[in-house]
Amino acid sequence: MSKTVGIISLGCAKNLVDTEIALGYLHEAGYTIVTEPKLAQILIVNTCGFIDPAKEESINCILEMAEYKNIGVCRCLIVMGCLSTRYRDELWNEIPEIDGLLGISEMALIPKIIAKILSGQRVYCFRDQYFSYDDPQIPRIISTGRHSAYLKIAEGCNHRCAFCIIPKIRGPYRSRKFEAVIAEAEKLAVSGVKELNVIAQDTTKYGTDLENNYSLVDLLTELVKIDIPWIRLLYAYPAFFPDEIIDLMARHDNLISYIDLPLQHASASILRRMRRPGSYESSLALIKKIRSRIPDAAVRSSFIVGFPGETKEDFNLLLDFLAEAKLQHCGIFQFSAEEGTAAYSMPEQISDEIKNQRYDQAMLLQQQISFAHQQKLIGRKLEVLIEGRSDESELVIVGRHRHQAPDVDGLVYIGNKQANIGDLVNVKIIQAHPYDLVGEIIEGDVK
Repeated sequence: MSKTVGIISLGCAKNLVDTEIALGYLHEAGYTIVTEPKLAQILIVNTCGFIDPAKEESINCILEMAEYKNIGVCRCLIVMGCLSTRYRDELWNEIPEIDGLLGISEMALIPKIIAKILSGQRVYCFRDQYFSYDDPQIPRIISTGRHSAYLKIAEGCNHRCAFCIIPKIRGPYRSRKFEAVIAEAEKLAVSGVKELNVIAQDTTKYGTDLENNYSLVDLLTELVKIDIPWIRLLYAYPAFFPDEIIDLMARHDNLISYIDLPLQHASASILRRMRRPGSYESSLALIKKIRSRIPDAAVRSSFIVGFPGETKEDFNLLLDFLAEAKLQHCGIFQFSAEEGTAAYSMPEQISDEIKNQRYDQAMLLQQQISFAHQQKLIGRKLEVLIEGRSDESELVIVGRHRHQAPDVDGLVYIGNKQANIGDLVNVKIIQAHPYDLVGEIIEGDVK
């Protein structure tokens, strides 16, 4: 009988791709994948180490999984990913329940590492070389369903934002080979993927480190030729967002007019302290340019409140920007002082009380803005990708329309008809909430 293995993936979609590759190697090695931790003889936690809440979640998950050595059948607990890379010695020494500690590049070695652990060894493994995502034989088990997948086009980051530890964890920016990315996208299309989410720490930098001078525009120009109904671009660095991408979105229906621009702030002085480009005026000009060429485009961004030195005037400028930009989707985060970053020891740190107040105020404003956008959709017919049944009721199915990215932008709830996971259907919106919508399927499937 094959051994059972379960993986808990934490953090971002980029980390999830690594989890799916690890699952692929385990499947090839003959392991049975299970989703219930109590049934897993081998448990793996792929951690996030970005900010305090993510670190806390990772630690709690490790300790929770360690309990299955007592209440389940677990014989091997492996921890990998960003947190283990960042705090390898602390985790190794302080949590003896960890049987194997790996970094971000050891996915292919996991079956051999498990064998060593089951033979009685405790394994500490961090390779000097980075994992290459370009081998066409890399196995991968898509965990998001056959209908939707992430396409990682690069790894690492060259930016040195004052608040971010990612370059120290993931290393310098490394674009994948152009041909390898296209080949993977074609393979995903053949497998039945309807939605392809293009990701990297900074997608707009794609190709700048390749010999053939490929660019993100070149990549998207080829991707739109593939038979995938929805292609979504995520994590686009605002300072390098080319006009050609806007033109591509306007010309190609399968390149979704959804633009994710992590702006981080609107105050020029705070952006300089963050080591970020841009300003209130430049960011607003970019959003207006996008909407002038694609009137129904959806723009998403993220912002940090409570960054060191953020004055009341800086924060009010951010509120003014939100009110004027009227973003469809927005994430607000409280500044987290991370060891190893420039912002960690900056003067004028903001108290937790003020950060909480500013977070609540910004979230309330953005909720009102998002709700106003949602209300405009009532009565409209939208193309919706079915995700499955609602957790709240067996009688309700859920999906997402084009301007809802997975896991971050809400859902469309549908109660009147049945549909299969991965179906693209026409849905008339009948009710709106700040983040979610309610609709009914109308005659005629989209595809």
